[in-house]
Formats: sequence, C-alpha cells, structure tokens
Amino acid sequence: MASIKVSVMAGTLFTLCVILGTSAHAAYVCCRRYMRGILPFSDITGFSEQKNYELCSINAIIFHTKQGKICANPDLEWVKDYIKRIKSMVQR
Repeated sequence: MASIKVSVMAGTLFTLCVILGTSAHAAYVCCRRYMRGILPFSDITGFSEQKNYELCSINAIIFHTKQGKICANPDLEWVKDYIKRIKSMVQR
C-alpha cells in the first residue's frame, strides 16, 4: 500500500516538473532572423538582448516599439549606435 502511494507521488512530482519546465521555455519567443533595413529611432521605446547561449540560436537586439518587437543584428553599426543613444537617454 505504501509503495503505491510513493509511486503515485513520484509520478505526480515528475509530471509537475515536466509541465513547469516546458511552460517556462514555451513562454520565451526567440528571434530567428534579423529585420532588413533600418528602423526609425523614433519608433523605439526600449530594447532587450537575446544571447545564443541561452534558449535561442542567434544573438539579437530586440527593439521594442508600439507596434511590437523587432529583431536586429547586434553587429550592425546602426544597431550599436541606437543602443548607445538609448543608454545615454536612460542615464539622464
């Protein structure tokens, strides 16, 4: 009787761990490719960084706009410039 309870508890715990583990990863959406062209600076409300060693396959800068999120190549000069400009605005 005790072994059945232990088996049920172990199964429940395992199922809970699987559900919680997959839901944490499912909520995060990765950039898979970069935008083409240059985003107008006035459209940007913020940014975040995506690292390829975390959950995603490419490094990216995710610019936040009123229309949504835009993925940009962090190696491009205009992207680096925008990040500097945003950081300097935040420091003021």
